[in-house]
Amino acid sequence: MAEFRGRLRAIGRVAVLVSLYNELVTAKLLEGALACCREAGIPETDVDVVWLPGAFELGAAASVAAESGRYAAIVALGAVIRGETAHFHYVAGEAARGLNDVAVRTGIPVGFGVLTTDDLDQALARAGGAAGNKGHEAAEAALTAADVLAQIRASRA
Repeated sequence: MAEFRGRLRAIGRVAVLVSLYNELVTAKLLEGALACCREAGIPETDVDVVWLPGAFELGAAASVAAESGRYAAIVALGAVIRGETAHFHYVAGEAARGLNDVAVRTGIPVGFGVLTTDDLDQALARAGGAAGNKGHEAAEAALTAADVLAQIRASRA
């Protein structure tokens, strides 16, 4: 019986997509994602940071990045904070759907670091505060998934 388990290690070039909307939060998520890349031994020159207007645009950017053939993994970072209208649901849901679609369609792992919170305090708690850094967690998920997928692909040879 074969068993595959991903490790946090350098797996190739990484794209980190970051929403400018709620930049107070997303900049902290980016810090966490970059720290994870360093821990994995990925040289800074192998990490591309791409800034986008908001979380809604992450899916399109992830699609272009994945289809470019340049990246072993993609990390998507954003913060969608509930407001007084239904806009929150549309943006959060479409960001999740778009990013998942890219991962499934291309086979390139996409770490989901899009926070969906009720308020700014909850977002900051998840961007390096009391609840950890979800940017780091999203990068770790993408990198370990890329490693295990590479193992699976290599076993077919």
